[in-house]
Amino acid sequence: MPASSRTGLDRTALRADLRAAIPDATIALGITVAIFGWLYERVRAETSATVAVMPFLADANEYWMYWACQAFGWSALLWAWLTTMLGLLRSGPGPRRLPVPAVRLERWHRSTSLTTIGLMFAHAALFFAELVRTNSDGLGPFGRVWSAFVETFVPGGYGSGTGVVAILLGLLALYLAIPLGLLYYFRGGTGARLWRALHRFVIVVYVLSVWHTLLYGTNVWFDGWPRTTLWLLQLPVALVLLARLLAPARRVERVAGGPAWARLLWGTAVTAVIAATAVVVAVVVTGRDGGRTPEVPSAPLSVTQGMVWAGLAVFAAGVAATILVVRRSPVRSPERTGDRTATG
Repeated sequence: MPASSRTGLDRTALRADLRAAIPDATIALGITVAIFGWLYERVRAETSATVAVMPFLADANEYWMYWACQAFGWSALLWAWLTTMLGLLRSGPGPRRLPVPAVRLERWHRSTSLTTIGLMFAHAALFFAELVRTNSDGLGPFGRVWSAFVETFVPGGYGSGTGVVAILLGLLALYLAIPLGLLYYFRGGTGARLWRALHRFVIVVYVLSVWHTLLYGTNVWFDGWPRTTLWLLQLPVALVLLARLLAPARRVERVAGGPAWARLLWGTAVTAVIAATAVVVAVVVTGRDGGRTPEVPSAPLSVTQGMVWAGLAVFAAGVAATILVVRRSPVRSPERTGDRTATG
């Protein structure tokens, strides 16, 4: 890394990864267009679960920005899945058994991460544009823009329906993805150990994204194959995450013989992943996850904004504790063998 970049942004790496992201971003846009066409045709064929929930959206031409927003949301989730899988494979035992070199896997992980952030922002921006267009509260041009901005980009600003919680989850995913995803380019200032420790928290972004979709994604509002498929995609993530916990790529991350608190955290994480895997398998096998049923009134939200904010406080405390531990722990000497600079 150039000396001039050691305390700031590694512009060389960022420019290289942005160039590398062009091909997969182009593919992502193509898939987004295909998803938009699929959603559009479902509206015209009157088979859209979204229209069943919100009949006023039945005019696909008038509300094309909303459907484009939905399409970008789905492609963002798909790319979040892809970059999460690449990161877990890179930081776990997988690359030793794959024909893809570890360095290339890491580059793919970084470029798809950048694409994911762009897709997430496009998803939010189109929702903002649609709110500006459809706002009929007589607020005037500036008032409409400000109201739409608050509802779209201010956590807790959306105040109706399931969006009270779901949009908050989506915004937290977006706002956490930016620092946790881009921290790699500031590793000269933070140090590789701190960057690597903090980057592991990015899995929370993926969890929030899936949660946001299951709660608010009206295209998978009801039980059925789209919702079951979404659950099925979580199975490989859970299994690779479990493998990454059991056999991390870097020997220094293995907890055997480590402090008691590290072994406790590791055991808790492994137990949680095994439990989540069992839930995913049960949902895939039964095809039901306790979600909504057509023409049956939905139950009230079981999660409130207060619970989400409390969870965020716990998350922030975990990040702060991680920074403190890394800063105070002695630096271990690099191992001669079996050690790789994993990204996840």
